[in-house]
Amino acid sequence: MVIEAAGLALLAALTPTALLVAAAFLGTENPRRIAGLYLIGATAMTAVMATVVFVVLHAGHLDQPHERDPRYGLRLGLGVALLLVGAYCLRRGNKPPDPAKAAGKKKGPGLMARLIAAPGPKEAFFVGILVYSPSLTFVAAVQTVATSRESLAESVAILVVIVVITLLLVWLPLLLFLLMPDRTGRTLRSFNSWLRSHGYQILVVALFGASVLLTIDGIAGLVTKG
Repeated sequence: MVIEAAGLALLAALTPTALLVAAAFLGTENPRRIAGLYLIGATAMTAVMATVVFVVLHAGHLDQPHERDPRYGLRLGLGVALLLVGAYCLRRGNKPPDPAKAAGKKKGPGLMARLIAAPGPKEAFFVGILVYSPSLTFVAAVQTVATSRESLAESVAILVVIVVITLLLVWLPLLLFLLMPDRTGRTLRSFNSWLRSHGYQILVVALFGASVLLTIDGIAGLVTKG
């Protein structure tokens, strides 16, 4: 269970936007404060959602032996949902906007772009909340704990691990920046162009990876009794 939860949390962490935002904030005039508040916002959102999902699912007593079918049915359902989202993203592709349509609409920058362009403490905190709004992959990671038969203390400890892994692309760049500011800054800047080009593919791989894990687990649990 712990390995499955950690694996799903790692897939949830593969959010290219998170690293792009971290790189942008670490390039500001006050990188430690801005990136730190970004981390605080992301941690707050992730911790709150982990708690909510855990409490809601645990209240359904899906950890009990007689609830085996609903427990594995939930995992299978999440796997199928992730498969559908991944298939949609794969079919849609990372298409550039149509120049003709873009010229006709003349839209200004979106909310996220505006927040990142001129980040203050409040903006950085809010961006952390936006970027780490709950995803299906994150919910899948938490449900492995909520539907297990671990004690409350063990469940809380595993949830903390899930949160830490999920926020990997926020706290790790900040930590490296504090230890090696110049080298980390250069590495992130050089990595950004590659990430912008391949971020969509990373997202699709993460969705399909989580789908495979949950679908296999769900089917195996439903067909294997006892």
